[in-house]
Amino acid sequence: MLARFGRIVFRLLPGLRIVAGLPLKLIVGLGNPGSEYARTRHNAGWWFVDELAEQANGAWRHDARQHTQLARIRLADAELWLLKPTAFMNRSGAPVAAVANFYRIPPDEILVVHDDIDLPPGIARLKQGGGHGGHNGLRDVMATIGADFWRLRLGVGHPGSKDLVLDAVLDRPTQPEQQAIGEAMARALQIMPELLRSGAQKAMLSLHSRNAGESESEDS
Repeated sequence: MLARFGRIVFRLLPGLRIVAGLPLKLIVGLGNPGSEYARTRHNAGWWFVDELAEQANGAWRHDARQHTQLARIRLADAELWLLKPTAFMNRSGAPVAAVANFYRIPPDEILVVHDDIDLPPGIARLKQGGGHGGHNGLRDVMATIGADFWRLRLGVGHPGSKDLVLDAVLDRPTQPEQQAIGEAMARALQIMPELLRSGAQKAMLSLHSRNAGESESEDS
């Protein structure tokens, strides 16, 4: 009997159960550079990796030529790179591809963390693959490394009309929204060791079951 976890295949003997962690090597937070964007909804991905780096005592190193900020951390006995592309959101793909190619990291060992207007504040969802849902950062990353990477979607809410989306994601969340986003991020941070040790299915179950009052539309 074969069990497949990401790119790893195990042959299971009768009565033997093997739990495999997700072999992540790179966690990318999407956002825009500059102090004027630092607290906007579109920078939720940066908030996440900044907090992860702080918790793991990681130090950011800036590479202006590659438009990256990189930090090396150890989490759940795994060595990981954290990346903030420092090009603008719609040019996120080249920095991600540069790091992935240099360190020989395949897409299914990459987690991209991003804001998601199709989820309300307070909801975080983990998935692999899928469409970009109109998110320009995801669109550009997909154009450079394909769509098979993992995504952590942090809900920031929809303004109600597509004509208002750009202004909304480049604006700061309200205080109640910020609190809800922070709580969702905290839950997502809590399941990261479980994701690495026990795999995506268990981590998704843990994360998604904690999304109280969940209300979302599925992306394509």
